Amino acid sequence: MLKSLVVIPTYNEKGNIQKITEKVLSLDKDFYVLIVDDNSPDGTGPLADELSKKYDRVSVLHRAGKQGLGTAYIAGFKNALLRKDVGYIFEMDADFSHNPDDLLRLREGFKEADVVVGSRYCGGIRVKNWEFSRLFISKSANMFVSMVAGVPASDSTAGFVGYKREVLEALDLNGVTANGYGFQIEMKYKVNKKGFKIKEIPIVFSGRAEGESKFDFKIIREAFLLVWKLRFR
Repeated sequence: MLKSLVVIPTYNEKGNIQKITEKVLSLDKDFYVLIVDDNSPDGTGPLADELSKKYDRVSVLHRAGKQGLGTAYIAGFKNALLRKDVGYIFEMDADFSHNPDDLLRLREGFKEADVVVGSRYCGGIRVKNWEFSRLFISKSANMFVSMVAGVPASDSTAGFVGYKREVLEALDLNGVTANGYGFQIEMKYKVNKKGFKIKEIPIVFSGRAEGESKFDFKIIREAFLLVWKLRFR
C-alpha cells in the first residue's frame, strides 16, 4: 500500500506537536509525518527532532525563520515528492483544529477524487470555538471565492487537504505565489483548472486549544486580492 505523508507546518507549537504527531502515527502504520518548522523560538524544532529520533515514521524540515504558511507547505510537498513510496500527501494544522481521526475518512475519499478537502461548510456549518465575527468572515470569504474564482468547493480556504501524488506532480509548485491563507485558495483554483476532481468531506473544525492564532487582517487582504488576480489572470 502506498504511504500517506502528513505535512504539518509549525511555528511556536511546542504544546501541540508531540500530541498531534503521536495521534497521527496511531491511526495506521502507513501514515507518516513531516514537520516543517520555521525556527520556532519556543523550542518546537528541537522537540520535533526528538520525535524523529523516537519514531522512524517522523521526519523534520528546519527552515531559517518564519517564512509563511504557503512556502512551508510547498517545501513539504517537494520533500514528499522525492519519496517514491508516498502516494498521498496531506496538509493539516498542528493545533488540533483538524481532528487527526478524519485523516482516515479523507483517505477513503481518494476512491472518488484526486483531491479531498476536510470541509467546514459542506452541507452546513460545523465550526466550534470561534467568535461569530470570524465565522462570518470565513463563510463570506468562501462564498466570494466560489462566485468570483469559480472554485467548486464550499470551503476553499480549508487547510485540511489531501492530494494524490500525481496532482502535486502536475502543478508548478514554484509558481504558487500566495503565502498566507490565500495559499489554500490558489492551490484549489489551480487543481480545478488542471481538471482534477475535488471532493469535500464534512468535518468538525475546532478553534485551537493551545497557542496563538496566526489569523489577522493582513491575511484577509492578501486572500481578497488573490481571488481577483486569479479571476483575471
